[in-house]
Amino acid sequence: MDIDRARTFLEIIHCGSFQGAADRLNVTQTTVSARIRTLEAEVGRPLFVRNRTGAKLTPAGREFERYAQSMVQIWERARHQLAVPEGKTGVVALGGELSLWNPLLLDWLVWMRKTWRQTGIRAHVGMPDQLIEQLRTGVLDIAVLYAPRLLPGFTVRLLQEEQLVMVRSTAGGAEDGDPPDYVHVDWGPQFASGSGQPAGAHGEPGLMVGLGPLGLSYILRTGGSGYFRRGAALPHIESGELELVEGAPEFTYPVYAVYADAGDEREEMRGALQGLAAVVR
Repeated sequence: MDIDRARTFLEIIHCGSFQGAADRLNVTQTTVSARIRTLEAEVGRPLFVRNRTGAKLTPAGREFERYAQSMVQIWERARHQLAVPEGKTGVVALGGELSLWNPLLLDWLVWMRKTWRQTGIRAHVGMPDQLIEQLRTGVLDIAVLYAPRLLPGFTVRLLQEEQLVMVRSTAGGAEDGDPPDYVHVDWGPQFASGSGQPAGAHGEPGLMVGLGPLGLSYILRTGGSGYFRRGAALPHIESGELELVEGAPEFTYPVYAVYADAGDEREEMRGALQGLAAVVR
């Protein structure tokens, strides 16, 4: 079967429409329709019901989804294995959120170089939705995420329960004489429900950002306070640039590894997961 038909089938599910899938695949809607017609002829069942709001899976389509997912994943893994660098026995493709690369995934890369040298590595950094999409299509073997959405056919393993702590700069206010900002980082809905409305305790946030490292770099340069991962803040606390805010509540922020079911049957995957467990200890 043409792998592009399986990809197209999955993109329609992901986008909810033939046109959306065409846009994502950078082909015409006519091409998408032709691929699905051919696919339906091959499996002998209609896979979608099209209506004004988009496309819905038929019962046969729902059953076929897991097979299409497996076919695409197997194809991508085959491509990766055929591209194994000289001197390596296999390849692992791992992706992580931007705010996790330092120190967690950097430590993992160093561990793999020292301990599992026979495995080649492809490392990706991205936003959660991008990483999940790459995992779903087989481009990634493992994604390391804070709040992964569940996918059929994938295992979600807790790696660590990171703590979000409130810190402030010890250098005083900003250079222009304004009072230091409370920097509100969007750590997601769970954090927001517990502390995301800081008006009572901290005043209105002077800055709101969607990426922890950006907010942390900001207060290190201009002064201010905010909630950040303990692991990221600790070197700056030890150097005296930051200090913990006494009495401020702390929040758990778990980190997960997501990979295909039975993915740990591969030697390279066992090594990669072993390395992740080792560095979070």
